Amino acid sequence: MTDVLARDLARARNPAVAARRAHRRRAAEARFRAASVAGTAVALLTLVVLLVALVGQGLDGLRATRVALDVAFDAATVDPDGTGDPAVIAKADFNALVKEALRARFPDVTTRQDRKRLNGLVSSGALYELRDMLLDDPGVIGTTQRVWLPASDDVDQFAKGHIDRAASEAERRVSDQEIAWLDALEADEALQTRFSRIFFTAGDSREPELAGIRGALVGSLLTMAVTAIIAFPLGVATAIYLEEFAPRNRWTDLIEVNINNLAAVPSIVFGLLGLAIFLNVVGLPRSAPLVGGLVLALMSLPVIIIAGRAALTAVPPSIREAARGVGASPLQVVAHHVLPLAMPGILTGTIIAMARALGETAPLLMIGMVAFVVDVPTGPMDAATVLPVQIYLWADSPERAFVGKTAAAIVVLLGFLITMNGVAVYLRRRFEVKW
Repeated sequence: MTDVLARDLARARNPAVAARRAHRRRAAEARFRAASVAGTAVALLTLVVLLVALVGQGLDGLRATRVALDVAFDAATVDPDGTGDPAVIAKADFNALVKEALRARFPDVTTRQDRKRLNGLVSSGALYELRDMLLDDPGVIGTTQRVWLPASDDVDQFAKGHIDRAASEAERRVSDQEIAWLDALEADEALQTRFSRIFFTAGDSREPELAGIRGALVGSLLTMAVTAIIAFPLGVATAIYLEEFAPRNRWTDLIEVNINNLAAVPSIVFGLLGLAIFLNVVGLPRSAPLVGGLVLALMSLPVIIIAGRAALTAVPPSIREAARGVGASPLQVVAHHVLPLAMPGILTGTIIAMARALGETAPLLMIGMVAFVVDVPTGPMDAATVLPVQIYLWADSPERAFVGKTAAAIVVLLGFLITMNGVAVYLRRRFEVKW
């Protein structure tokens, strides 16, 4: 054994051997650095490609094609009695006005089948825009106005270049005759693709050109409001009790273990819990932001509690001892000294938990928030959906026009998530105290 150790020691002291070992070590470190840089570069490249693809498709979803028509607001059709009553005007046959404008624009179209195709150039939502136009300004009754109306989804996709006119007629959704009509409209500058406010001002729709995210946005805000109102005070109070007042025994140890376990439970389990308790036992309405907020609050509580306890633990014991030394009660020590110093960390954990809840879909599917909801909710008890679920519904739709809408909604959701995480980082850096 002594001979072996002496031989190894002599070899280690050999300059040539030491140089080879140093060379191998430096080569290994260089390979490790190269692998790290390559992995980081691949991750960044993937992120850039994903964002570029989403933004490119999202911008396509924010644009819509419109058709300009000279609409004759015949008083006999929209207000036959001449009373100007909004209730009478709202029930008028505006679809007939659109058809008459199309026939006036293309008088050579005479057959029933061709007229049906011609009427299909304009979206079914055009009549609602005409109705709102008259309700806002009844003075246009009896006049002819040039109005830009939303085109159908097929026309929209053709105008954006997603339908190849060079393909055979059997392989595309727009016929040769419809292409000729669209070319005539474009030659007269009556066909334009422009930014569409409908995406932000309308609720969901079966028609892609009429679908928007306003209902999902309002549903998400209502759901997040319920989540914050319930999860934040309960989470902070629980963290304070466990860290500052709870006795150290096996029961508190059991509670801590279960809180840590709940933070790692799959989110769909909380959806099953909400389905079993809030819907089947309590009887709350399905697809309501109140139920969604309760479920997401249960899911967010463990994260807020863990973050709150970590923030409270980071406050030095000397702060507590100094407060007790001047006669403060245990509650005053926490309320006046410990909690204000720990609040930046608590807020950071809360915002991160809320950001995670905002992007959840699985638990909300279990409580029925996957339903098709057209109307914009006005309260936490109204039927609603949220932005991640809206993205899921549009992604599952077979219409090609929903692809752009889906990408645009994803960009909006990513914007909210990035903003919330940015606020968390700012709060941590702005108010963090270095001990």
